[in-house]
Amino acid sequence: MAEITLNNVIKRYGKVEVVHGINLDIAHNEFVVLVGPSGCGKSTTLRMIAGLEDISDGVISIGPEVVNDLPPRKRNISMVFQNYALYPHMSVRENLGFGLKIAKMAKAQVTERVNEAADILGLDELMERTPAELSGGQRQRVAMGRAIVRHPEAFLFDEPLSNLDAKLRVQMRTEIKKLHQKVKTTVVYVTHDQVEAMTLADRIVVMKDGYIEQVGTPMEVFNHPVNTFVASFIGSPPMNLLPATIKGGQVVFTDGKSLPVPTRLADRVSEGQEVVFGLRPDDLTPVGHGIAESGDSARMTLDVVLSELLGTETILYTNIAGQEAQGKMFGARNVEPGETLKFDVAMDRAHLFDAATGKSVRVD
Repeated sequence: MAEITLNNVIKRYGKVEVVHGINLDIAHNEFVVLVGPSGCGKSTTLRMIAGLEDISDGVISIGPEVVNDLPPRKRNISMVFQNYALYPHMSVRENLGFGLKIAKMAKAQVTERVNEAADILGLDELMERTPAELSGGQRQRVAMGRAIVRHPEAFLFDEPLSNLDAKLRVQMRTEIKKLHQKVKTTVVYVTHDQVEAMTLADRIVVMKDGYIEQVGTPMEVFNHPVNTFVASFIGSPPMNLLPATIKGGQVVFTDGKSLPVPTRLADRVSEGQEVVFGLRPDDLTPVGHGIAESGDSARMTLDVVLSELLGTETILYTNIAGQEAQGKMFGARNVEPGETLKFDVAMDRAHLFDAATGKSVRVD
């Protein structure tokens, strides 16, 4: 069993603390993605799990064993890096088997494991090529194959797709998801790309400034962000966040426009409270071109500043109380700058955050 547990793990470089006492339990066979902006501590956390970085305090366990003092080679994990780290003078076959040969594994067993990995990843026709003769996606598959042959208890991925173009990233996301389904083991995956996190993860760990902000399934984090940071980071386009005040059962924006307080949140706010109103672009749609009016919905008349046609949908940039707000029109229609439209607002999916703390008013 390859549960991974981090208990109050801290990392310091000299006197500077960069990871601040994080706690995380990763279940056997779970696919967990650490996501956050550059410098949030996600890669440092992964490298501490791998043993490539010493921890300053706390405990890391893989299965029942505390691994704080174990070198990487004794942790029975495999790590896939963004730069592939292949030996340029070796063939694909030799790259796949090199680590096993160094470990003095029997030749027949090396051959068996190499062929098994090649079959899983569709590398059979590439086995005699060198890395220079491979595309970026093929090199990444070889790097994953080199990890597979070890039969590790856990795979660790450090931004493995960041060097690929957009089309290849989509393709490789699919490959990695298929790999996890075939090779039943624990995966810890680091990325700054929230789309990768949403599409790959069983659970997402959102990090900021060395702290864990929220842990949950992709839909939990998307639908119920605990604070404004998570709300703005998860989702593409990001959630609209607009300052407002609660007055007389209304969410009143700084320009005087208002919307009713969402029914499900009415008992969580108080008169005069300063809040941030959160609404995803999917929930701000022109009448007749998006959501159907529901029991807890409202309407706003807004001027369109800019529109982006994306084929099956159009992103509409508007302005609410001096703040840019994005809406979405399902289907393509050319909307001219300055055109005035009526928008449906899905209040049953709106969010309120306390202006002082940034925390969702749903969080007790």
